Amino acid sequence: MTEKLSDAALDTIFRTARSYNGYTDRPVSTADLQAIWDLMKMGPTSANQLPARMVWCVSDAAKEKLAACTSATNAPKIMSAPVSVVIGMDENFHELLPELFPHTNAKAWFEHSAEARHVSAFRNSSLQGAYFIIAARALGLDTGPMSGFDNAKVDAAFFADQPSVKSNFISTLGYGDPASVFERLPRPPFDRFNRIA
Repeated sequence: MTEKLSDAALDTIFRTARSYNGYTDRPVSTADLQAIWDLMKMGPTSANQLPARMVWCVSDAAKEKLAACTSATNAPKIMSAPVSVVIGMDENFHELLPELFPHTNAKAWFEHSAEARHVSAFRNSSLQGAYFIIAARALGLDTGPMSGFDNAKVDAAFFADQPSVKSNFISTLGYGDPASVFERLPRPPFDRFNRIA
């Protein structure tokens, strides 16, 4: 795996990609959602934990339920997007490690520490959330990741039957309307935030 992506591909995923606040009317299919998952699940997580639990809000009822948990600024974005997504995290991910990471008894690493499970679930579901954004962009879709919501309300609305699953962040998904993006914000050069030790 030594071949570099083309400039066009890098533009699609990073350089000209944007976070969208609005979308066109072009529909997003269930096959599109499955294609995103089939890419994002391949991204690395520690010990193949795969703690992310996704809720793809496609129906108006599901989007209304999510919008009720968010800020007044974010609610209209959620309602108008073709799809809105809850990226959750299963803090009992370790129960599946015998299946997902059978090389060793990785489940034992987390059995006795809820704090360690939380930290690892948060870290690795955040990685998976980033893979979601990259996968969507790679497949020609756009996203609008956001905070600005009440985690406890989202958890009660979408994960009440799974108490070990907590919300991490949310995102809209669709084919972005260029008129909905802000002017590109600063991206400082390497030397500003990096050092080589």
